[in-house]
Amino acid sequence: MPPPKKRQNTKLEKTQHKNKKNLRTLFREIWFGVKMALAINVSSSSSSAISSSSFPSSDLKVTKIGSLRLLNRTNVSAASLSLSGKRSSVKALNVQSITKESIVASEVTEKLDVVEVEDFEELAKRLENASPLEIMDKALEKFGNDIAIAFSGAEDVALIEYAHLTGRPYRVFSLDTGRLNPETYRLFDTVEKHYGIRIEYMFPDAVEVQALVRNKGLFSFYEDGHQECCRIRKVRPLRRALKGLRAWITGQRKDQSPGTRSEIPVVQVDPVFEGLDGGVGSLVKWNPVANVEGNDVWNFLRTMDVPVNTLHAAGYVSIGCEPCTRAVLPGQHEREGRWD
Repeated sequence: MPPPKKRQNTKLEKTQHKNKKNLRTLFREIWFGVKMALAINVSSSSSSAISSSSFPSSDLKVTKIGSLRLLNRTNVSAASLSLSGKRSSVKALNVQSITKESIVASEVTEKLDVVEVEDFEELAKRLENASPLEIMDKALEKFGNDIAIAFSGAEDVALIEYAHLTGRPYRVFSLDTGRLNPETYRLFDTVEKHYGIRIEYMFPDAVEVQALVRNKGLFSFYEDGHQECCRIRKVRPLRRALKGLRAWITGQRKDQSPGTRSEIPVVQVDPVFEGLDGGVGSLVKWNPVANVEGNDVWNFLRTMDVPVNTLHAAGYVSIGCEPCTRAVLPGQHEREGRWD
């Protein structure tokens, strides 16, 4: 009897061992199926064709094996959707951030492009009754180092005195045509020492002057007019000087020439010349003594003991180039001493 019992136990053990082996195989198959499903699903979730929806109901399903069943791909896709959702959400945040930054940058750019445009006609009206000193102070305050006084070596030295009285830094330039009176050159030197400044001299183009003189002589303007000579010696150097500025200050007055200067405002957009930025409206012209009469200018010069051109004592009122300037007689208008 004992031997048969031993054979039964051996048979049972073999059966149990075989069942365990089958069970391990079953679990391996199940696990392999799960991994394959997840791999396929994750791969599919990253495809552009599948972005925010689950797999269709016709997808393959893993059949039951024993008491375990692998979830169909529809259920598994929830994980992939979650992953896809996270990726999408990150992307959306980045896009949103970039959009906000671009909007802010655009707004900043728009603000930088907004330039305050001064209504100089309105400003001229407000300053119409202001003193030359107040107008000079306003000009220097608004334009700083981008503005300069045009000094001819005559009574417009008053402009330098007004600028000096403001206590602000200021620049002075002058056109050396090469034909000025010796007295004018001496005044330039005296003014520089008196105010402790350096005048910025502008000279005509040497090649142009040379060609003019060689072709037409030193006094061609007596024969064919002064336009060509003035254009080379004065106008072009003046244009070069003004191209480096945004505003300039002149000594023009309304009473100097009733025909051409009677409507001069104390400040205006220069109608003729261009400034640093180029184009129409790029230069502002200030005329602090526009509303002041000649006698009042001279009273100011004497009161302040300002150095003046010694030619004034010889009857010269308006002073320019030596060949084109002469003294005036009593009762004559000051511009009658200039070549017009």
